Amino acid sequence: MRRLGLRVAIVVVGAAAVLALPTALVLGRTPAKSTSVRVLSATDYGPESDDHHAQIASRIAQLTPAPTPTATAAAHVFVIVMENHEYGSVIGSAAAPYANSLAASYGLATNYYGASHPSLPNYLALTAGSTFGIASDCTNCYQSATNIADQVEASGRSWKAYLEDMPTPCYMGASSGNYAMKHNPFMYYTDIRNDALRCAAHVVPFTQFRVDMSAGQVPNFVWITPNMCNDTHDCTVATGDAWLRGVVPTITASAAFRNGGVLFITWDEGSTNAGCCGDAWGGHVATLVISPRVSPGFRSGIAENHYGLLRTIEDGFHLAHLGAAGWSSSVALREYFRN
Repeated sequence: MRRLGLRVAIVVVGAAAVLALPTALVLGRTPAKSTSVRVLSATDYGPESDDHHAQIASRIAQLTPAPTPTATAAAHVFVIVMENHEYGSVIGSAAAPYANSLAASYGLATNYYGASHPSLPNYLALTAGSTFGIASDCTNCYQSATNIADQVEASGRSWKAYLEDMPTPCYMGASSGNYAMKHNPFMYYTDIRNDALRCAAHVVPFTQFRVDMSAGQVPNFVWITPNMCNDTHDCTVATGDAWLRGVVPTITASAAFRNGGVLFITWDEGSTNAGCCGDAWGGHVATLVISPRVSPGFRSGIAENHYGLLRTIEDGFHLAHLGAAGWSSSVALREYFRN
């Protein structure tokens, strides 16, 4: 993986844009079709400004128009991230009957890879298109970077992250019981964690999930992180499978899902350095694509990764691409969806 030390830049690439803000950004390479560069100052990204939300919308509006809508378009996207198991530990495993039943009923990526090791870089890759050069589960390595939440919000859509065992909304601590901040990427983005009202409204304990679903108040973008046991980080595959069995039906029974919604279930990393697609080497992991528009039992052997999953979400919402999600090697998961 090649790291390039930059300050602040946007590289506009055809119909996508790669955004970086002050940090050591993992770029890998500059796409061949880059056409222009705009440099931002730190004040362009000040969460302390009174018009913070207007600033987000303004910055994103300056990017090259997003791709035209594709088969991945969805009004509601749900993402569940599990932990630390290779593909073969889940798919075909007697310990994961529910996950395998989902694979039989919907779509399964058979050639999908995490971005890096350990956990945190994968969560950042999934939400901002970069690992930012992070190679640990650091709890003070905050990033001034545009992320999927910013994009969704600026587009006029809603979002919420539900974290199991998070004690209070926008909890700032590194851990509490079975909650771990390293599995909550949104607390690493300074424009979220430094805006108390925004953070408390959008980064909430998982107990709020069923309340919102029951009330029909389903955000357009839903992120779910199980606790350290239920995500299989500290407990067995069977434990995580049982948790999925208790949660996924709430999603699939909802009008938000039935009316063209999509649920992605992925594992953050495996136990190997297996990889694909240039800079993804976080192990071979299972990823389930669950939607009424996915043919039962559909399997794809196309090489895919976390950056491509972010690209898929962005394409579905007609948003520009962040970071490595804009690389040609980051393939959107389009093949799963019937038009």
